[in-house]
Amino acid sequence: MAHRRASMADVARIAGVSAQTVSRVVNASPRVDPATRARVEEAMARSGYRIHRAARALRTGRSGTIGVVVSTLATVGNSLMLEAVADAAAARHHDVAVVTLGSGDAAGALQRLHEQGVDGVVVINEASALVRSADLSSGLPSDLRLVVVDSPPDERFSGVETDHAGGAAAATVHLIEHGHRDIAHIAGPASSYAAAERERGWRESLERAGRPAGALVRGSWTSASGYEAATALLEAGTLGTAVFVANDQMALGALRALAEHGARVPEDVSVVGFDDVDDAANYRPPLTTVCQHFDRLGVQAVAALLDDVDGGGDGAGPATRRTVMPASLIVRASTGPAPA
Repeated sequence: MAHRRASMADVARIAGVSAQTVSRVVNASPRVDPATRARVEEAMARSGYRIHRAARALRTGRSGTIGVVVSTLATVGNSLMLEAVADAAAARHHDVAVVTLGSGDAAGALQRLHEQGVDGVVVINEASALVRSADLSSGLPSDLRLVVVDSPPDERFSGVETDHAGGAAAATVHLIEHGHRDIAHIAGPASSYAAAERERGWRESLERAGRPAGALVRGSWTSASGYEAATALLEAGTLGTAVFVANDQMALGALRALAEHGARVPEDVSVVGFDDVDDAANYRPPLTTVCQHFDRLGVQAVAALLDDVDGGGDGAGPATRRTVMPASLIVRASTGPAPA
């Protein structure tokens, strides 16, 4: 005998709610409180209920898919952010369609996603600069809703970001409080909003403390570029006694350069990174870094997008929602008092 497929009525009975409530959860309606949504989702899992996406699309006019635009997946931050968005979308019963910007054609990428019928688009990290500079007024459907991660305020779309400047300030103040007066910075690319904000937090913290900014060299977010940047600072004699590095991957390269030049960390030079990637606690020495919570960023980005979609409207008006997520300093063994 064929096994009967679980129905909404089965889910409603197990969860102890109405069939209408189950329907709202299935259709990703925001009009369900979190506890009830969790109970219904648990009942779906127990019963083996599967959402029929084609039928839902016919009922709601929504595909159950969101687009994601990313410049590259070669950097750890982009990969972590994509994973966070995908997890958050899955929790809201949505799939993701990913487009990378190898050609740099942001408007074309958004058009392709719209043609695929996505409900909206999340733009990740460095891709935000390409979207901001693109001519979105020509050929881009007015009903395509956007949420951009790491972008300055823009009336064309909602934004979600980490408090990059605040996190960088916490890292710099930590070094100042340890007696460091000459604090260099290995920055990210000049085109990156996140890199610019981290640089701003470093500069402003030094200025408030009455200290000049140390030397600055830019990298490209990779460990190899961090190695090259730190090597350049060491060979120029401008590294100082501490360095704030704009991400953990570049900090890894900097640690290698310091070791090769016989500089001890933290006895001779203190190092602070940014991101708190999973491996940061296992660097040698374990890396002091700023934690940005990628999982929370993903939840906020997806929530902002789907709430906008659920809110209706023609998409032509300004999107005013903007969320800034706090960043926290994680102190480990790579920082210590300035050498006497």
